[in-house]
Order: sequence, then C-alpha cells, then structure tokens
Amino acid sequence: MKVHVLQHVPFEGIGSIRLWLEKHGADVSYTRFFEDHDLPQMNNFDLLIVMGGPMSVNDELRITWLRSEKQLLREAIYHGVSVVGICLGAQLIASALGARVYKNTQKEIGWFQIESTQNEINTFNFPKKCNVFHWHGETFDLPSGAVCLARSAASENQAFQIGKNVIGLQFHLETTPESVNAILENCGSELIAGSYIQTESEMRALKCPSYEESNNLMEKVLSYVTRDLS
Repeated sequence: MKVHVLQHVPFEGIGSIRLWLEKHGADVSYTRFFEDHDLPQMNNFDLLIVMGGPMSVNDELRITWLRSEKQLLREAIYHGVSVVGICLGAQLIASALGARVYKNTQKEIGWFQIESTQNEINTFNFPKKCNVFHWHGETFDLPSGAVCLARSAASENQAFQIGKNVIGLQFHLETTPESVNAILENCGSELIAGSYIQTESEMRALKCPSYEESNNLMEKVLSYVTRDLS
C-alpha cells in the first residue's frame, strides 16, 4: 500500500497513525508544506492522509499552496483514492468540494464527547458516544453527497463520509500524549476561557484509556477506507 501524508506544520504529525502504517507495511511518502510544496502524482499513492494545522482553508491569498492542495484532493476523490482528513484536513476536503468553511460560534479545544449520527451498514459507524481530542475554531457545511457521521454539543458536523472511502474528521483520533504536548507548546495562547476550552492542566491530566480508545478508532477508520485495497 502506498500512502502519502500531507503535513502542514511540524508540530502536527501523524501520531498513532505511524503504528498502523508500520503494521500494514505501507510505503509512506510526505509533502511537508513547511519545507516544500511538491505534491505527488495521482498514481503514486493509494491512501492520502491530510493532517491538521492552525491556518484556515480560506487563506488562499496568503498561503497559495492551499489551492494546489485542494486540487489534489478533488482529483484524488474523483479517481476513487482513499482519503482521510483530520481537523484542517477535513475542512480542506469540504472546501475542495465546494462546501463552506467558517468560524464556529465556539472553539473546541480539549477532550470533549462526540456522538454518532449513523448506524448504517454502508457507512463507518462511531460508538454511540466517545471522548475525543479537539483543537479547532472553524467548522464546515457538509459537501454535496457527504453523510454526517458524528456531532458534538458545539459542532453539528464533526465527521463525514463521501462514497466508500473518504472520511473527514474534525477531531484528532491520532492523538498521543506527545502530540498533545506539542500542540500545547505551539498553540497554548489559544487557551482563553470558554465553554468548550479546557485548561492545559486538564488536558495533560487525561489518563491513558482515552488515548487508547481514540487510537483504536483511528485504526478502524484507516482500515475502513482501505478495505478494498489489496
């Protein structure tokens, strides 16, 4: 399996996804936009993983490579490539397909519950309720043809699926204690009191079961979108 990762900032890496890639013997390549903007040819990957980042998908005038990244996403989805977008990555999928991405009424930062909105045999099904890690201030409308998979108290659209093998996640199932430390060190200034913003100490105090549950769900999402790959 050939996997290409789009990474936007050095402090938002693939976290627990690395173990799944190793387990499946994946041939992994990267575009690290903070180093270069070279994108792969369509025949060079079977799975595209689009990571998070602090920029907005609407910043195309300031961050010009967002345009080519969205074009790659459109082409990958059109050609039936498996795609998983995480946080900014989910917003990029939505924007690439013509949906609106905009400032949410409230930021979600920390560990908060999502609930499943689907229980169908032809979609990925989240647990009825689960605790996941968030760090986002924007939200999105569903792209045409997308099915909402999960919601939260602060965001109606937390996850969506397009066709058989494209899933966008507003939250971070790949989160590890190390990745939480990294984002706190780089984005800690965003921790301004709010209904859905935890303190640094609250985030750091979380016990391992929540990480393990999230990471197991991340593996299930990746296995789901790649289930038809040989």
